[in-house]
Amino acid sequence: MIRRTFFLFSLAAVLTAVYTFVPTFVTAQRATRAGHPNFEGIWNSATATPLERPRELKDQPFFTPQEAAQWERQFIQRNEEPPTQVAGKRTGTGTYNAFYREFGTRTVKTLRTSIVTEPSDGRIPPLMPAAAEIKRLRLERLKKFEHPEDLGLQDRCLTFLTSGPPMLPYSYNSNYQIVQTQDAVVIHAEMIHDTRIIHLDGRPHLPSSVRLWSGDSVGRWEGTTLVVDTTNFNDGGGFYGDAGGNFGWDGNLHLVERFRLFDAETLLYQFEIDNPTAFTQPWKGELTMTRSGGNIYEFACHEANYSLSNMLKGYRAAERKPGGAARR
Repeated sequence: MIRRTFFLFSLAAVLTAVYTFVPTFVTAQRATRAGHPNFEGIWNSATATPLERPRELKDQPFFTPQEAAQWERQFIQRNEEPPTQVAGKRTGTGTYNAFYREFGTRTVKTLRTSIVTEPSDGRIPPLMPAAAEIKRLRLERLKKFEHPEDLGLQDRCLTFLTSGPPMLPYSYNSNYQIVQTQDAVVIHAEMIHDTRIIHLDGRPHLPSSVRLWSGDSVGRWEGTTLVVDTTNFNDGGGFYGDAGGNFGWDGNLHLVERFRLFDAETLLYQFEIDNPTAFTQPWKGELTMTRSGGNIYEFACHEANYSLSNMLKGYRAAERKPGGAARR
């Protein structure tokens, strides 16, 4: 009884001390030992703000607070509605129903009407002819399962198009964990556990012969803003884009990102894409990420990636039937 009483008294004392010092601790964590802003934590980028500005809002880069609230209500309502039925056709089942999706319910805190900020119409510039052809071929390859390479990087659990850079929201798992030291910032994406190391020690980029899925990132501080310069991409990457398919890039991509605290619970993320052999002009975007109180759990992609082998087996079986191979 004495031990129990002493334990409870000690526990109460510890909790009182923790409660007393929490405000001081939180305040201290706003800056690192080097005096830079502290971005450490888990951030979520899910948002009701579209990547590209709707054409009816072409000349309106920002919502008013009232317009943003109305947009959010309509966005939530659309996601709760069943898919539109087309006469004579079956609606695809997709991979998950809306219950498992996490599109976000709020617009970005800057109240922008799109993530794309430049060009001024909020739309991604057209692709160069060669890049458009590559995109067409990629989409065409996704209609068959002759080889593992016919499938996208996501199906093969190699990398995910929202992992970045640039880091764009998806319909679920739009979470990123940032770990910060004096010499580096590490960004760990929930999707497929892609992890990017941003060096802050002044080193140059890797030799041009070294090509990576997420490129080679070096950073520097400009006041309270972390500026990240990324080059050395390979030719097989891309990012999540419109409903017509994902956008790809080539080894000429040069990406500049900026991270800045918008407020204590919000991270402002801006990016600039310059890829003259892929897009007809450079373009920019920005979004806000909200600090998350949860954790990032294991993302197993496919357990043992059996889905990939099953798709290939199904295609082989379809080839043996009269009429040849199957189509999606």
